[in-house]
Amino acid sequence: MSVLEVRNVNIQFGGVRALDHVSMEAGEWEIVGIIGPNGAGKTTLFNCITGFYQPNKGKIRYRGKPITRLPVHKRTALGIGRTFQNVGLVKNTTVAENLVTAQHLEIGYDPWAGMLGGPATFAEEVGLRERADQLLELMDLSDVAEARVTDLPYGVLKRVEIATVLATDPDLLLLDEPGSGMGPEEAHALGDTLLELRKEFGITIVMIDHHVPLVTQVSDYVYCLNFGEVLAEGKPDVVRNHPEVVRAYLGEEPADAEPARDAEAASEEYV
Repeated sequence: MSVLEVRNVNIQFGGVRALDHVSMEAGEWEIVGIIGPNGAGKTTLFNCITGFYQPNKGKIRYRGKPITRLPVHKRTALGIGRTFQNVGLVKNTTVAENLVTAQHLEIGYDPWAGMLGGPATFAEEVGLRERADQLLELMDLSDVAEARVTDLPYGVLKRVEIATVLATDPDLLLLDEPGSGMGPEEAHALGDTLLELRKEFGITIVMIDHHVPLVTQVSDYVYCLNFGEVLAEGKPDVVRNHPEVVRAYLGEEPADAEPARDAEAASEEYV
């Protein structure tokens, strides 16, 4: 059984069809990459999967259960976690406080106990902080645990956001542009981290990123969207070297003898 199934999803805004019969799936413990030029429909697809948009047609299933009409909070409760292009964090608090806050759906004490305090409450809060510290260490963020989010550079914020979503204990992790704001070395290190997260937590990851080398480094399967349609799908190297994918990134017909080099050059434009 697939963890995530998207079947023939259509969504239209006025006269613009943002997604046109888009289908994709992600299996247990897979990392699935989604690439494509700006405006291809990638984030719109994430918004349909997570419930921010309701598709006009098509079906979305999570572990075989229909979720197409479920509200956002119920999808989150099922185990679907997501990051955003624009970092969604409480910026006037510390990194550690963001991770502790993200875990409060799992707390055992009631609001009155939280306001009044007590040994059990304090013990649970200590446990939340210990788990936050473990996640920060895993994401190589321990040195910024007490830093205010608003003071951090964008590339670090993307890693903090991933750690915060992991604190909610997701089963399916959707990453929207996790490599944004990172140079090639940082992006490569992020790829190693994502592979470690899959091993450590046993989660399925679906990621959008313009940084094609990052996507091909970590993904088991890749989809390329263009103008709201699936342009190509398959193993990372097959999709990266696909003539239509190269054309979508370069805006021109690639030379038959050098599709791989052209695709790599195109990907660097979106780092």
